[in-house]
Amino acid sequence: MKLSRLCCAVFISGVALVTFAQAETTAPEDVQIQALSINKPLTNNAGDPANGKAVFVNRKLGNCLACHANSDLKDQLFHGEVGPSLDGVAQRWTDAQLRTILVNAKAVFTEQTVMPAFYSLDVGANVRKDLIGKTILEAQDIEDLVAYLSTLK
Repeated sequence: MKLSRLCCAVFISGVALVTFAQAETTAPEDVQIQALSINKPLTNNAGDPANGKAVFVNRKLGNCLACHANSDLKDQLFHGEVGPSLDGVAQRWTDAQLRTILVNAKAVFTEQTVMPAFYSLDVGANVRKDLIGKTILEAQDIEDLVAYLSTLK
């Protein structure tokens, strides 16, 4: 199943940056994890590191800083200590591995990880009814995060 995304709004410092693009994406139920790697990008659009950084810090999207420290974002408050520091993450993981971790960390680590599955419909029990069948992030958000994380050498 293919999804199309026509409009993307990213808020940076209170300003909305809106981009319009017709992009085919892979639906969450069609993502294939093989050998703990998703080698094929989830969209036809290349990831944008600037948008990925915005998703990383956005508390209503990725909210990555809630669990991970990141020296690249030392101007941001409240870096978490639950997950590992993401300094040098691009030297530890390939883009395909980073994509897999973001899509569904439980497939890479264990069911016990607290990291959410950001682009999976397999989210466990007791999901709020209005969130059933929805992902935390969209496919382009994942690709943008991979592009940003790949800059953290």
